[in-house]
Amino acid sequence: MIDYTQIPSPCFVLDEKRLRENLTLIRSVKEHAQVEIILAFKAFAMWSVFPVIREYIRYSTASSVAEAQLAFEEMGNQAHTYAPVYSDREFPSILRYSSHVTFNSLSQFEHFYPQTQQAEHPVSCGLRINPEYSSVSTDLYNPCSPGSRLGVTAGQLEDSLPAGIDGLHFHTLCESQAEDLEQTLAAVEAKFGHLFNRIQWLNMGGGHLMTRKGYDVEQLIHILKTFQAKYPHLQLILEPGSAFAWETGELVSTVLDVVDNHGIKTAMLDVSFACHMPDCLEMPYKPKILGAGEPVPGKPVYRMGGNSCLSGDYVGDWSFDKPLQPGDRIVFMDMMHYTMVKTTYFNGVTHPSIGIWRPDNRFQLVREFGYEDYKNRLS
Repeated sequence: MIDYTQIPSPCFVLDEKRLRENLTLIRSVKEHAQVEIILAFKAFAMWSVFPVIREYIRYSTASSVAEAQLAFEEMGNQAHTYAPVYSDREFPSILRYSSHVTFNSLSQFEHFYPQTQQAEHPVSCGLRINPEYSSVSTDLYNPCSPGSRLGVTAGQLEDSLPAGIDGLHFHTLCESQAEDLEQTLAAVEAKFGHLFNRIQWLNMGGGHLMTRKGYDVEQLIHILKTFQAKYPHLQLILEPGSAFAWETGELVSTVLDVVDNHGIKTAMLDVSFACHMPDCLEMPYKPKILGAGEPVPGKPVYRMGGNSCLSGDYVGDWSFDKPLQPGDRIVFMDMMHYTMVKTTYFNGVTHPSIGIWRPDNRFQLVREFGYEDYKNRLS
């Protein structure tokens, strides 16, 4: 259990013990299902714990030159790279840092394929497909919405694949259950199954939230083994991000002030939803707070207010056992995935530090941020 009194504020703090528990489960799925499971940096890229992650899994997926270089330098391997579009300027670096490169369109593949053949090491080329089916209900995270810019539809392929395509890649899930994968696989197989004998690998993307409580891990293994038995020549790849860091750490903050407007009390914090927890506003979703809950009659109720000047930089409401005062700690739960990777320096507000709670009950401060970090993002 993290002793939050030892954590500076504001600070993202990761619990190594909980991370290892997630990694143990993920490795177990990988071994039992005989598939490759790799880490998606777009959800979790805290490279100070890559030495821990490498004890359990070897590879990662990237969506940009920067992520691919991070994989090469800090994970110690070339990345499985997919980006919605590549530029001529960056593609040589993409090749340098990647073992697999997946293209979003046939035109991008045709444009860059000759370069992949001239790379200094073998590069396996893939094509992202759009099965036009997804169980994701939030449009912001649904890549199969009508008119989506992501992936090639079956109608665009005309029952054939260009020479040089080694694999297919689909990504239609978001924090989903095993049965969602099963339904998606049925849609993929129905539209693209006739092409499976022409490829070597099938990447099932991310969104497999196998570390969430209640997720049917055995069903996932069964789905993967059943599919593998049907297509034994295919290497199956999963690239979850959230599953690695799910419920492994928190964002520690402090109440700086309490303001009252027509009976609505807002706790003003030293963190920002817009800058440090943008998914709370984009999704939107209401995070859990340690020691707080849904509004209850008779208990003190507060909104949480961020420290940027954006009028919408708040989320609420929560009940607390006693009135909040300046100096009280507010601990936002489950803030390791899709948080640090999305933070911004809007307003130049103080950026939370990053730390690790080690298994020997010791806090390690990994990084603090200051004026130079803000200034160096500008010109």
